[in-house]
Parts: sequence; structure tokens; C-alpha cells
Amino acid sequence: MSQIKDAGVPLQFAGVRHRYGDSVAVADVDLLVEPGELVALLGPSGCGKTTLLRIVAGLLRQSAGRILIGGRQVDGLPTAQRGVGIVFQNYALFPHMNVRANVGYGLRARGVAAAQERDTVDRMLELVQMTALAHRMPRELSGGQQQRVALARTLAVAPRVLLLDEPFAALDKNLRLDMQMEIRRIQRELGITTLLVTHDQEEAMSMADRIAVMNAGRVEQFDRPETIYDWPASRFVAGFIGTANVLQGRLQRLGSGYALQCDAGGELALDDAAPCSRDGAALLSVRPEHFAFAAQGTGGPHGTVSMVVPLGPQLVYELMLDGGTSVKVTVPRHGEDARVQPGERVALRLRDGAPAAVFVPEAA
Repeated sequence: MSQIKDAGVPLQFAGVRHRYGDSVAVADVDLLVEPGELVALLGPSGCGKTTLLRIVAGLLRQSAGRILIGGRQVDGLPTAQRGVGIVFQNYALFPHMNVRANVGYGLRARGVAAAQERDTVDRMLELVQMTALAHRMPRELSGGQQQRVALARTLAVAPRVLLLDEPFAALDKNLRLDMQMEIRRIQRELGITTLLVTHDQEEAMSMADRIAVMNAGRVEQFDRPETIYDWPASRFVAGFIGTANVLQGRLQRLGSGYALQCDAGGELALDDAAPCSRDGAALLSVRPEHFAFAAQGTGGPHGTVSMVVPLGPQLVYELMLDGGTSVKVTVPRHGEDARVQPGERVALRLRDGAPAAVFVPEAA
């Protein structure tokens, strides 16, 4: 394993742009993936994330900009000379080769000596916990086992950058979580720089050191998962990541903080108002768990509980505010707020210390 341990190198996108005919698939992307970091490219279908991965791999040539791996520009190099390894969504195992032969294929293609190939394959099979199944054929393996073999085959040739293209899409939910944890364990153990393409926000939030949220070919925000969740940089990010309630109103100074005079009625005091920092028309994005019920007659917006849905350890409340806006509130199933029943009138407030993402409306 020493041949790829601590192999992390920086991966840089410098002004990368790509066009398909008259359409811009990727627009001026600047990203730096640090050595040993796992970065997720996250976004809806057609946002440009797979295009970026294919550009890094050398499967597609960008219209403008540069790709640097370990500080070296690789735009003119074929895939085999870039030092990248790719795990595809369908794993792409050779059906006529057993597990051991699949894992060693890349080494044989490079002319590695038989003894070195054998030792490397043994290490890779041990790393992905597939030693006992070394002589099985791909058709005799489960989806998760095939994925482990595909990963071992990719890592066997000691890539400097690991590319994961929707690698969990074909797995069921329980197996998907197991494999996410397993690949994250291996990635950390090896210290290999990794780029993960996914449309699954939970997958990105749980696996990545940082996430690049993409929309229409552009990176809307590049930050740590918790920062993106609590402090989305745009309304698109707020709506795409998790669940967000959006309230319209006017932002005003209130002491050292702000208050939102809600169009639906009532006022919500905010400790902060990033990224918006001016008085005037505003949109407030609030996660359901950041709301709490307040006593009737308080200054917050009022409404009526229309539905209560149990969801594991939580209850999800749907409310219709007096102004006609529907919002969701999530509370612990055994907490004090769980006593509220459908049909009851309630007021809302923000929980103490809850982040408040406030945006200027596009028309403002």
C-alpha cells in the first residue's frame, strides 16, 4: 500500500469553460482541490458536473482554461498519462475475468512484473476486503462487491487523483450507505485526492470535505458541507440543499442585528443576515429545524397547523401562515413542541443561535 499512501496532490480548475454548440456546459470554473481532499461536485442533471469530471479525466477537451494536477498542466495529455483513476457508475468489470484478473488488469497493461502484480493485487484485495472472493467471476458478485473490485482495480495502478462518477447510483439505500462509509474510509487511509460527482445531496453532505454546488454550468458555492447547509450563498443553494422555508418581507436594523418584517405578518428577530446586509426587500431562508413554536400573541408570524407527519425521531409540521405561505417545522418527537396538534393556532420564532440566510429578491 506504500505506493499510494499519502499520494494526495492538488487538483486545480483554472478558468475552465466548455461549450456544446451554442450552449455553455461549464462557465469559467475556478476550483482548487487540496491534496488528500474529497470534493463533491453536486447539482441537478445538466449542471456541468460530469462534464468537469470528463475534462479532468481527459475524455473531453475543454474550450478554455487549464487543468493542473500536482501543479502540472495536463490538458495536452491522454488519459493514461494524467495519473487519474476512474470508477464509473456501472463499474465496467471484464465479465470473462475473475476478481483477481480484473484487479490486476491495469498492472499487466503497463508491463508490471508478475511478482509485483501479485503483491499489489493482494494488497488491493485486502484493502477492499475481497480476498476471500478473489476467484469469483463478476456475475457471481453483488453490486457492492462489484464496486469494491472496480475500486481496487482503479487504485492498483497508483493514481494521483481518484474520480468517482455517480458510483453508488446502482445500489439500494442500505448498501449505498455502507459503501459510502467504506470508500470514505479507504480514501482517508490512502490520502488520495478525490473528486466525486453526484446529484445526491445526502451523499455529498456525508462524504465530502467540501462541496461545489453547481447550477447551469457555474459553481454557486464551494465550501464545507455544514457551511453550505447553514449559510447558503444563493437562493438556489438554499433550495437545492435540504429543505428550506422561504419568507418574504423587509429587512430592518434591530440593535446589533436585524429583523424581518414578514409579508405574512409578524416579525422575526435575526442575529445575523448574511449574505444580505442592507435594509429593504428580502427573502429569508429558514431550515425546518431552525423554527420553534412561540406563545400566541408574540411578535412572530402566526398560522394554523394543517398536518403532522412522524419521521423517525422527529415530527414534521406543516403550517399555513395567515398570509397564505406554507412552511414546515421539524421538532424532536418527544420534545415540548411535539404536543401541538393539527388545527391549532401557533406563532413562530427562530431558535436561539439559528442561522438566517437572507437574500435580496431578484427584482429588488
